[in-house]
Amino acid sequence: MKETLLRKIADRSIVAGVIGLGYVGLPLAVEKAKAGFRTIGFDVQPHKVDAVNAGHNYIGDVVGSDLQALVSGGRLSATNDFSFISEVDFVAICVPTPLDAHQQPDISYVENSARAVSRYLHKGIIVVLESTTYPGTTSELLKPILEESGLKCGEDFYLGFSPERVDPGNALFKTKNTPKVVGGIGDDATEVIAAMYEAVLDGEVFRASSPEVAEMTKILENTYRNINIGLVNELAMLCHKMKLPLWEVIDAASTKPFGFHPFYPGPGLGGHCIPLDPYYLSWKAREWGFHTSMIEASMMVNDRMPEWCADRAAAILSRRGKALLGAKIIVLGVAYKNNVDDYRESPALKVIDSLSSRGASVSYYDPYIPSYKYKGIEHHGLEALKDEDLSGCDLVLIAAAHSKIDYERVVRLAPAIFDTRNATRSITDKSKIELL
Repeated sequence: MKETLLRKIADRSIVAGVIGLGYVGLPLAVEKAKAGFRTIGFDVQPHKVDAVNAGHNYIGDVVGSDLQALVSGGRLSATNDFSFISEVDFVAICVPTPLDAHQQPDISYVENSARAVSRYLHKGIIVVLESTTYPGTTSELLKPILEESGLKCGEDFYLGFSPERVDPGNALFKTKNTPKVVGGIGDDATEVIAAMYEAVLDGEVFRASSPEVAEMTKILENTYRNINIGLVNELAMLCHKMKLPLWEVIDAASTKPFGFHPFYPGPGLGGHCIPLDPYYLSWKAREWGFHTSMIEASMMVNDRMPEWCADRAAAILSRRGKALLGAKIIVLGVAYKNNVDDYRESPALKVIDSLSSRGASVSYYDPYIPSYKYKGIEHHGLEALKDEDLSGCDLVLIAAAHSKIDYERVVRLAPAIFDTRNATRSITDKSKIELL
């Protein structure tokens, strides 16, 4: 089986499948198709299937013309009919792994995908999980489900884990050139899965000794960031009390050419990975009777930031003789990071919710996100950032530093600015600006 699959990878006769056509799955499907593999995308959401089949792009990291060319050329198609799994030789599962209402891992999307694959599993297929999850998911959850088909892992099909490393909006590293980590169940599986990714991507492929190592790798990457952001957010609170400019402190520390990597404070954590992954590890650690005290401490700090930013906004207004109740506040940017149209887990939404619940009149402007849904309610932003909006408000709170916004104009017109992202760094007159 190994030699047959390696030969099919080399001559591009493998048919590739991708389950989940979101921020991870669609770019991966496009790269597989561009590498010469006929690719089928699977998704339960009809609008995504229809968009792909029409050649309409909805993901920022995908080039629309590439998608159109691949679809029109017959290299890429999409469907919600999972019976087409029977036609693919390599399938990557790229579905969400959110938290439930109790902050516990919700792996129902992964489980449902595995069951859909199992119904149409055939000999010689390769299955790879890319969704971020706790160590043990591939071996303990996917393998038994797939073997319900009657086929045996390692003999009839290969199974492994390769963590997605998508960073939406990153101008330098995309799916194509980001290094990959691969861990299969058995050496043969690892070799074949690595060969497939090497045929598709330009980045180095690191072969891990097991799926568990690969799963823990992704958790480590984002927990590392969570903890360091938690540290700098806590220092932001301390430096505010000490009346020290934290952003200058970070700039000064960054001059050290070794032993220091800068992290920056903000109104909280957002996105599909960093706020969630540590919870997966903490949950799994309890199975081993281990308490992840440092991880949980950083999560507590980061979870507290939106409310603390709302408190800071109230204090800024108070010093100007304004009450938060009835104050007109404009929030600039509701995306979870700069220059993207993604508001998943965005702390800006929590800041807005906190300010609104205290009686402030809050509007927002985001050139990438005209509307968003939070707690089941649809919110619509300002269509344009008009002069009268800025001059007529009591406070502008910058929650995402989008480069499409003219911050010099904002500072010139608005009476006060609370900048949680240091978007106003280049502005000389700081008299109206208070930094996080």
